[in-house]
Amino acid sequence: MNWLYDSAEPRVMDEDMLKLAVGEQGPRDEAGQLARQEGILFKDVLSLRLDFQNILRIDNLWQFENLRKLQLDNNIIEKIEGLERLVHLVWLDLSFNNIEAIEGLDTLVNLEDLSLFNNRISKIDSLDALVKLQVLSLGNNEISHMMNIIYLRRFKDLRTLRLSGNPIAEEEDYKMFICAYLPDLVYLDFRRIDDHMKELAEIKHQYGIDELKQRENLIQAQLDDERAQREELEEHKAAFVEHLNGSFLFDSMYAEDVEGNKLAHLPGVSELLQAYKDKFVIICLNIFEYGLKQQEKRKVELDTFNECVQEAIQENREQGKRRIAKFEETHLLSLNAIRDESEVTNLEMKIAEHSKDITELFNMLMTLEMQLVEQLEETINMFERNIMDLVALFIENVQSLMAQCRDLENHHHEKLLEISINTLEKILKGELDEDLPYDVRALFVDKDTIVNAVGTSHDLHLLKIDNREDELVTRTNSWCSHLVDAIHKDEIMRNRRRVKEIHQYVDHVQNELDNLECSEIID
Repeated sequence: MNWLYDSAEPRVMDEDMLKLAVGEQGPRDEAGQLARQEGILFKDVLSLRLDFQNILRIDNLWQFENLRKLQLDNNIIEKIEGLERLVHLVWLDLSFNNIEAIEGLDTLVNLEDLSLFNNRISKIDSLDALVKLQVLSLGNNEISHMMNIIYLRRFKDLRTLRLSGNPIAEEEDYKMFICAYLPDLVYLDFRRIDDHMKELAEIKHQYGIDELKQRENLIQAQLDDERAQREELEEHKAAFVEHLNGSFLFDSMYAEDVEGNKLAHLPGVSELLQAYKDKFVIICLNIFEYGLKQQEKRKVELDTFNECVQEAIQENREQGKRRIAKFEETHLLSLNAIRDESEVTNLEMKIAEHSKDITELFNMLMTLEMQLVEQLEETINMFERNIMDLVALFIENVQSLMAQCRDLENHHHEKLLEISINTLEKILKGELDEDLPYDVRALFVDKDTIVNAVGTSHDLHLLKIDNREDELVTRTNSWCSHLVDAIHKDEIMRNRRRVKEIHQYVDHVQNELDNLECSEIID
């Protein structure tokens, strides 16, 4: 525990404390005084010291979104929290506090140096997100289990580690174990690890390391496989045909079909069902393959469109740059000529001429921009037509294939109904040789009961097919609509930015002329 603050009143990390800390740590020169007078934006602060403040709880740091270095040592903090928005943090010092668990660091993906020295931590964990971690100080804590070292193997950039002052450091094999299982470590407890120590450690723990590596490789292979599956699924979703490369849709039709699963026990239905499934899955695979091909066509269309847009913008900007460069060649000469002119009549004439040149430049740049707007509008409209045609064709063909699925379901329904009625007749005549489960026999009370059971199953299957088709159509149309809207909005914003740039530049050169004119009049 940080005994220096036992008798002091715990403080809250509030706005006043933060403003004071930022102000005190800012520059002391005239610029610093001006900044303090006008107010310093927390988002502009890169480094913040809050040590020896008797802080109990981390709070109100969300505005420091660009902070790189944070010093919170020598307080009475009990929990790591309130750091979620500090995603650019590189250096964090939480030493000499009352922290019992490592937590609240999941968003600090850029953190390289972390100090939790002199706390109450007993387990090293919850650091997975810190993939750039290079320096870790956990000395003077309560870590006692050597397996905590194994956890640190995931940090490939870790080079400096401090664990002295923990029960683990009293273990006889402490240094050897760490050197063996963290072979890339350079410094341990402020001392450089020599190569001879690493060699001895590797020999001593060779068997354990080999076994661990084998387990790690298996886990990594599993993780790679899961990641590949996730990426593949995202590709399928982008094509709107996920889970259509197999029997998923067919299986979902029977997952909640109580009646259909009962009827599967009837004589001849098993073979009928297998034939139905085989044909159904083939159609799903056709939809899947077609969907991937169409997705590739849409991607090519979008890539080609983006290339055309960028080429047009780049060419237009180059023309603008050449016009501005040509103007600036004469701009300075004109300003110097005006500055050197002593005759009032000639002065006014030169100012008027150069003002005319500025107006011509403005008109020229705006004309270029209007030409680009018209060119891009035509390109966007053409792309919109093409992408909508691709989407419409995709939907039309998918709906045609889905209709084939419904045809298969209708055919299966007719055959199943025929078998069910024949079975009912045999049961009523006592001619059924097969022994049916009790819940299946319960369906064969009369014709209406069995017809309703078969119909319920059929309706459920059609609903599943319709829902999948509706989902595909809705998502595809929504994607197309959002894409086209985004392209139009992006063009509007680009045009506004460009017009603003032109106005700012022309205003700048016009101000230069106006200021020179004023000075000449005063003289």
